[in-house]
Amino acid sequence: MNKEEIIYDVLGIGNAIVDVLAKVGDGFLTERNLCKGSMTLLGAREAGEIYNDIIPEGEVSGGSAANTVAGLASLGADCAFIGKVHDDELGQVFKRQVAGAGIDYFTEPLWEGPATGRSIVLVTPDATRSMFTYLGASSRLTEDDIDENLIKVSNVIFLEGYLWDDEQSKKAVKKAADLAHHHNRQVAFTLSDEACVKRHREEIVDFVKNHVDVLFANEDELLALFDETDFMKALDLLKNIVELSAITRDARGSVVVKNRIKIFVEAEKVDEVVDSTGAGDLYAAGFLYGMSKGRSLGTCAMIGSIAASEIVGHYGARPEVSLRGFVRNKLVQYGKRA
Repeated sequence: MNKEEIIYDVLGIGNAIVDVLAKVGDGFLTERNLCKGSMTLLGAREAGEIYNDIIPEGEVSGGSAANTVAGLASLGADCAFIGKVHDDELGQVFKRQVAGAGIDYFTEPLWEGPATGRSIVLVTPDATRSMFTYLGASSRLTEDDIDENLIKVSNVIFLEGYLWDDEQSKKAVKKAADLAHHHNRQVAFTLSDEACVKRHREEIVDFVKNHVDVLFANEDELLALFDETDFMKALDLLKNIVELSAITRDARGSVVVKNRIKIFVEAEKVDEVVDSTGAGDLYAAGFLYGMSKGRSLGTCAMIGSIAASEIVGHYGARPEVSLRGFVRNKLVQYGKRA
């Protein structure tokens, strides 16, 4: 396919989730024996019990890959998304907000069966987010939902690790990756969550090694991927399974690894971390945007850090300002080409 036939910079494929955000104290988690700082899968009844005990700050379209393409769209990239919702009230919320972000979304909804998926995101005073997710309709993503024509006209296919928690969705991911490489498109993949990696470690390692061109992870996810405790050793192991990766380390910045080369980039300074929800998703958005513009890997990581810094300054995983202007102003301050 000729370059001029590309329509989308990035096509995201992931769980179509509506995030329900709430502020709680640490006691809320301990009293209910809820795991802090990771994603826990719940049934509809369990999710309903938590929902009844909180005061929601808001309901925002979410999901890891959806957050990333929303960030990319805010940066000025052309994006599309594949993910499953039910044709219910929350499903309509998801579709309206995705369209409002400037993302093309064509996936046929469910007309019966489980409700639209939701993730109850509980943010404690230390800005740690703990997610309790009912996958609902999002788990009904199948190979039939993978639109080959969308893949053909997209430069990068961005996939999320959370899809590994459902057998149908996992098959859809593999089909998307196979089609992407058949059409000479790049596959980017985010590990999504440490617990998810631990549940499917061997399969995910195999998938990254055979299907992934660009890998995103945080430090804990990377260590889980290799069942390692030594961060530097885990970085060295990356060259055996993927050509390019970007590993985030919260306030310690990020590390870009390309074969044997490691590039350490400082984190963007923020006055206050309010909510870390979506920081990794927006880092990936900034990094992929930099790649789409042919920027150096170090600058890609810098753009990722700047995008993430906007997200952690408020509740929710979607930017509250135009990231395009936000990033441009920061780059100019640092003497970089905007």
